[in-house]
Amino acid sequence: MVYFVLFFTHSDAIKFERMCRKGNIQCELMPVPRALSSNCSISAKIEYKESITDLIDDGIEKIFSAQNNEYRLVYKDEEA
Repeated sequence: MVYFVLFFTHSDAIKFERMCRKGNIQCELMPVPRALSSNCSISAKIEYKESITDLIDDGIEKIFSAQNNEYRLVYKDEEA
């Protein structure tokens, strides 16, 4: 499954990318797709087959699954 992970800060994104690298998870940092947010921020596009909840930490604002150019919100931080 392909996911887009949105972060509170750029440093949160970099920290997440490092964690993915250590876990051999394919991860690409990129601008947030306009369909997901109008903020000029950074996101991570990942391919992950396990439960996405295993990757959630304090720096993640939202996670969307992506399929056929359609996005579905699968996680949102309660404080966001």
